[in-house]
Amino acid sequence: MDVLNAAGKPMAALRTNIVTGSECGDQQPYVLIDSQPMQALAEPGVADQAVPRYVFEGRGDFTAAKASPPTIASYGITMMPEVTGPTSCPMFQLFLWPPSGALFGQVYDPATNTTPGDPGLPYLEKAKLYATTAEYQDVKKMITSLRPAGAAVSEPAK
Repeated sequence: MDVLNAAGKPMAALRTNIVTGSECGDQQPYVLIDSQPMQALAEPGVADQAVPRYVFEGRGDFTAAKASPPTIASYGITMMPEVTGPTSCPMFQLFLWPPSGALFGQVYDPATNTTPGDPGLPYLEKAKLYATTAEYQDVKKMITSLRPAGAAVSEPAK
C-alpha cells in the first residue's frame, strides 16, 4: 500500500511478507532525528527482542548536498535496538508482522517532503528541518497508528 499526499507525492509505503534479518556491514556516521517506542507492535511472547519503534534517522556524510549511498535519511518502523554511538550499521527499518515481516516508512526526499529553510543546506540538515513540519507530524502520526487487526488504537503518552 502506498500513502500519497494531496499532490500525489509518496509519503509512506506499507509492504508485508518481507523476510527480516540483517547483517551489520560497514558502519556509517549516524543521526537520530526522532524516535518513539511502539509497544502495540511487540510480538507476544518474544521477550528477547527489542520493542518496535518509529524512527527518523540518517546515515552518511553530514556535508553531502543530496542523498547518495551511503548518505540517506528515512522514517519508519524498526525492531533494531537504539544506536548508542556516533556510527551505526546500515538502516534496517523492518519489523515483525506475521507471518514474517513488514516495512512501513519512506526515504526522506526534499523534492517530495515539504522542507523549510535554505534549499542549499546539506541533505541531513534538511531532514532535521523536515522533522519540524506539520507534514512530518502527520506522517509520523499515521505510521505510529499502525496496529495488528483487532487491536485498539490509543494516543501515546505525552
